[in-house]
Amino acid sequence: MSRAINLDAPVQSVEAMCAKHDILISAIEPLQSGGTRVVLKTSVGADDLRRRMGKQIMNGPIVRSGLYMARPPLPAR
Repeated sequence: MSRAINLDAPVQSVEAMCAKHDILISAIEPLQSGGTRVVLKTSVGADDLRRRMGKQIMNGPIVRSGLYMARPPLPAR
């Protein structure tokens, strides 16, 4: 099962749910089409979040921003 989940919820709500239940986030980004894409650190965490936010899981195609950068680039050496 994938650790990535697309949710019909704002980033802040997803972060709050993960913090409340000790689910570790690897990456999180707002979706251009609305909602949030979150990648969890473990498949156990992903299953837990799916169970807790199951009604908000987005199925089908989504639109992600090609310009979104989840992490700052590493400095040049």
